[in-house]
Amino acid sequence: MDARLVAIAGPLSGSTFPLGGEVTIGRDASNAIAVSDLALSRKHCALKPSGGGWLVQDLDSRNGTLVNGVPVRERELGPGDQLQAGDSLFVFVSTGAERTPGRSELVDTPGPPASTIQLAPRESLFLDPERLSAQLAVNERRSRELSLLLRASRELAAARSAAELGRALFALAAEVLPAELGALALAGEPDEPMGFTRGGGSPVAVSRSLVQRVLDEGVALLVPDALTSEVAGRSVREAGPRSVLAVPLSASGTVNGAFVLHSAEGSRFDAAHLELATALAAIAGASLATVRHLEWLSGEKLRLEDELALEHELVGASPKLQEVLQALAKLARSDTTVLLHGESGTGKELAARALHRSSPRRNGPFVAVNCAALTETLLESELFGHEEGAFTGAVARKKGRLEAANGGTVFLDEVGELPLMLQAKLLRVLQEREVERVGGTKPIALDVRLVAATNRDLAEAVRAGRFRQDLYYRLNVVTLTMPPLRQRREDIPMLATYFLSIYGKKLNRKVRGVTPEARALLLAHDWPGNVRELANAIERAVVLGSSERIAVEDLPEALSERGGTWPSTPAGYHEALRETKRRIVLEALDAAGGNVTEAARRLGVHPTYLHRLMNSLDLREL
Repeated sequence: MDARLVAIAGPLSGSTFPLGGEVTIGRDASNAIAVSDLALSRKHCALKPSGGGWLVQDLDSRNGTLVNGVPVRERELGPGDQLQAGDSLFVFVSTGAERTPGRSELVDTPGPPASTIQLAPRESLFLDPERLSAQLAVNERRSRELSLLLRASRELAAARSAAELGRALFALAAEVLPAELGALALAGEPDEPMGFTRGGGSPVAVSRSLVQRVLDEGVALLVPDALTSEVAGRSVREAGPRSVLAVPLSASGTVNGAFVLHSAEGSRFDAAHLELATALAAIAGASLATVRHLEWLSGEKLRLEDELALEHELVGASPKLQEVLQALAKLARSDTTVLLHGESGTGKELAARALHRSSPRRNGPFVAVNCAALTETLLESELFGHEEGAFTGAVARKKGRLEAANGGTVFLDEVGELPLMLQAKLLRVLQEREVERVGGTKPIALDVRLVAATNRDLAEAVRAGRFRQDLYYRLNVVTLTMPPLRQRREDIPMLATYFLSIYGKKLNRKVRGVTPEARALLLAHDWPGNVRELANAIERAVVLGSSERIAVEDLPEALSERGGTWPSTPAGYHEALRETKRRIVLEALDAAGGNVTEAARRLGVHPTYLHRLMNSLDLREL
């Protein structure tokens, strides 16, 4: 392949360098292309043949190597790519590449004067060094336009958002083109273009069909007279521009956007304007791909920050718990009613508190009510409050829990136990956002977020007539299920360590961890009481244990004798183990003459554990 670099700016401007083997560019005289430029490193970059093409590779230069305005470490070059090193700008030309016979020129398509001109981006004069050099020799306008393109490569690369890029692109185009309005339509969002005017941002009527054609085909289009062209679309004709340009913004063969320009009143765009706009768009294409990626990264950063900002006390790293935490982080931002479902001890109240602490209501009160802990009469007074004299014993006015939670969050635990009469009153509170005290006549405005929890199947309760269907629909806006501990066994060691730390400090006892045997029992147990049961087991072990590590004998007997059934274990194993334990204990007691303390010493266990073991094995002290 016959390839060469053409210098179009910098100390070597106008020079052509054929490419054979590896070619280096830099300030040192030993480089194949030596440039007297302090902005260059001694060995700045290298061009290498690769698989029939050419690669440019930055050699850890101080100021970097840019291709089409974008800093690169290594990049494959294509015909027309612009390579910038310091103040030098080169165009890569490959004359051996296959071209379509009968190269397209800028021509009017058959039809009336308002026909459309089409241009493939690589056919722009500014991307063809030989044609460009001939033009520069005789045309001062081309020289100004080239200077603009060199400046564009720096200014567009500095954009950090699509809107910022669009504004910069329009400002550059408006310097040399008779453009009055501009718009940037992004791929995937063609119906929501960003508009620009010489005075700033403004809504712009853009032809949907014109934009879609540019996005689909990757071609640049010129409509010389949009007022009489069907191509421009009715909305554009009604807006009254004299002519319209639409050019693609591409990177790595993908069209990421379309840039549209409307001419000023009394002006028209011509073929030369189309070429310049196409060159500007070629420079902007890589920058647009970069800023869209940056915007995506920014969105991901905000999403992750939201998740990390969730203030909670739920311990664990299992996938099931992480799903719950991600859902809580999303729900915390809104006032949506949430129904927490799960077995007793799974942390429903902790989840409710996490929602409150991470929500805009965090500075308001969090009020928890257990609907199963009070009688119907007392629960009504607790929830809704009462006026003085409303019933026997009501000696003073009292605010209800709902009223006390005003501006914050109310958590109704075991809401499935709520009596039907109170379900009707709660439904009215949710519908009207007001509460009326028992014995009162004046409704009180209420601003609370409701989080409810239950371990019942409320849908089944509705079918059985124990729970109001309308209230169920009000509560069941978003349902979040808290996983039982047996479904996230990988969290058990972390939870055990967490509770050891808490109870060790509380009881002023230093405990360094859990023995492997005790850990195996913790992992094997099904934990029907979930995290609450595990917390109780660890607290008991800290209280009763005597060594620096929790041992099997410190844990509840239910774990080793009844509750700790190991998965995939033959059914006779535990019975055989129990009989073996009985035999060993009886032999030790016999050898010790019935003295439990001596038998414990012989067995190497603590006497307290031996007493518990004898009870669990149905042995009587001798």
